[in-house]
Amino acid sequence: MISENQESIQLLNTAIIKSKEKKIDNTFEDRLAVACSSSEMEALSVAISHLSEKQKISRDQAAIALIERMRELDSIWNDYVMMEGISNLKDLLGKSQKH
Repeated sequence: MISENQESIQLLNTAIIKSKEKKIDNTFEDRLAVACSSSEMEALSVAISHLSEKQKISRDQAAIALIERMRELDSIWNDYVMMEGISNLKDLLGKSQKH
């Protein structure tokens, strides 16, 4: 038997998922086609080939390595920005408590 607390958690999880559905852009096929035909993708293709040759790995391994590195950089900068924001909030809260 599900407790009232567990049922509430399930309801909240369902609500979170349903609310995200509303934010999905259904034109993803068009957006993907545009993105794949971009100059940036052409440049990434060149980078994949270069990395593959330089490290003597397959093109799919090179593509994965590039994506993993970009995700790592994005994560680092997300952490940095978050820490800057937290630091700024602490400063603001510290100043407001002194007044």
